[in-house]
Amino acid sequence: MPPTPDFVHLATRTCYSLRDGVIRPRELARATAAAGAGTAVRSSDGPAAGVADRSGLYGGVRFAQACAAEGVRPIFGADLALHPSEEEGWGISRASASGIGRVMGPGSGQPWLEDDAARITLIAADDAGFATLNRTITDHHMDSERGDPHLTWNQITGRLGQSQGVFVLLTDRSPVGRLLADGRGDAARIEAKRWLDVVGHDRLLVGVTHHLAPGDDDIARRTFALADDLGLRAVAHQAARYLTPGDARVADVMDAVRQQVPLAQHHSSRRNAEGYLKTPAEMARVFAERPDAIANTVWVADQCHVDLGLGRLRVPDFASPEGETTNDPRWALAELRARCETGIRERYPDAGRTEADLLDREMDMVRQLGLAPYFLTVAEIMGRIRAKGILAACRGSAASSIITYALRISDVDPVAHDLAFERFMNPYRDELPDIDIDVESARREEIYADLLDTYGEHRVACVCMVETFKARMGIREVGKALGIPAGEVDYIAKSFPHVRAGDVRPALAHLPELQGLNIDQGHLSLLFDVVERMDGFPRHIALHPSGVLLADATLRDFVPMERSAKGFAMAQYDKDDVEALGLCKLDVLAIRMLSSMAHCTQEARRTRGVDLDF
Repeated sequence: MPPTPDFVHLATRTCYSLRDGVIRPRELARATAAAGAGTAVRSSDGPAAGVADRSGLYGGVRFAQACAAEGVRPIFGADLALHPSEEEGWGISRASASGIGRVMGPGSGQPWLEDDAARITLIAADDAGFATLNRTITDHHMDSERGDPHLTWNQITGRLGQSQGVFVLLTDRSPVGRLLADGRGDAARIEAKRWLDVVGHDRLLVGVTHHLAPGDDDIARRTFALADDLGLRAVAHQAARYLTPGDARVADVMDAVRQQVPLAQHHSSRRNAEGYLKTPAEMARVFAERPDAIANTVWVADQCHVDLGLGRLRVPDFASPEGETTNDPRWALAELRARCETGIRERYPDAGRTEADLLDREMDMVRQLGLAPYFLTVAEIMGRIRAKGILAACRGSAASSIITYALRISDVDPVAHDLAFERFMNPYRDELPDIDIDVESARREEIYADLLDTYGEHRVACVCMVETFKARMGIREVGKALGIPAGEVDYIAKSFPHVRAGDVRPALAHLPELQGLNIDQGHLSLLFDVVERMDGFPRHIALHPSGVLLADATLRDFVPMERSAKGFAMAQYDKDDVEALGLCKLDVLAIRMLSSMAHCTQEARRTRGVDLDF
């Protein structure tokens, strides 16, 4: 038996492409490990796999964790839409000759949706390139209309023209690929040279996608000819977004859900079921005439080494009395002790050995964990909140610390109540200690705005939460895409309790409330099949109700951002991802009772002239 050829999927789309890909990160990592893909990429490194999810790195941390568990080296990328302005038009016609593209070019007078836009794939080669990738993703979102992000040519030249750590992959969905599909070879060559001038030969790649469909041979040869003519590396690009051919229908449904259109051939981007995660041997057979395209994927993977720094503590900077930010641990530790000693004298007029010993023990733990800047920052934030007249209180295990009491973060006396601070802070905790602050619910967003304005969006951001498909939502979305009558879909969805999408069939069989509903499982077999496969797939992201990231000026180097619905800078990572990255998080919890109390004090003052002091 001939040896398995070496091949690396450089730009797979996972389920974190948000209603596009249908491969879970752990499935990609397991399939890569099982196939032994990329085993020639430095034998000590083992197999490698790359993701380039749509519009961001939403699953970047989950992918890194899955790869670590399977012994696979992760390669990080993103697939970003290009802006179709008149001045920066990409010269693409309204529809490609192959019928794949539905691009409406500049000046067409037609709306340009993200699905219609030409796209570019960026792959991080090293840590500096990963920082460029994150900042480019942030540009992509922050400077665009929410929900319809696009990159301008100025953003591309500004970011990529200065970075040697990012590969640019011109796929079949890029301006060059679409021009080639239109049969406009001269225009494609001009466009490719424009990218070449910005990126350079070593970082510009030409992706060749061959899904064994009619016309693919011709387009592939034209693409190889262009790459050869310009001296560029051509790489085999499978554009995989489902795990097996059987998942192709699920991908079609996700296309329809994303675009909010009925499931139909003319709304699907695929022409057969060949866009699955093929093995190295399968890819070698497809590209038998050009084995260099297979080998080039290994060469690119060999250049890509990015360390996310999972588990590494990243504490925020703190402004010194001179107004300059510092991350000097010695200064921060000395400043924290000085403030705590002052606070203890104020809190405990008769302070003795008990308070001093407790402070020494806690300060030693703070020194071990490197958290002094975090405590200083939270104390400053709490001071700002109270200076605005907003009722606030510390909750949870942080209230057992004499440091939080001395800094007036908490008003709970840990000595009087004999509290153990180790519950909040000790070296054996799986999670970083974090401080939860209760605030008036009516003024929480005012606090967000103040933090972002005071410390800057380059250092502070809100945390996102990822809403996943569960049974009810999955049934509604898939049913609508499949064209099932709205009344029937609504009846079925409402019949289910709040269970996981993967539990729809067990629920039908075992839950008493679903018995006797006369739901024809045969008629709805496809609906339930797709809903079960979508179990846990991310649907969209939204603002987390309380989490705020506190970091230093490098935050955007490793955390991509976008705007929330109300305009707040929001990380593309959820609270679990944030903890895995070792970022310090402050939970600002909106409590309606505090708003009620604030209202009562205002009314007491207005109606009776009484000032209540809680």
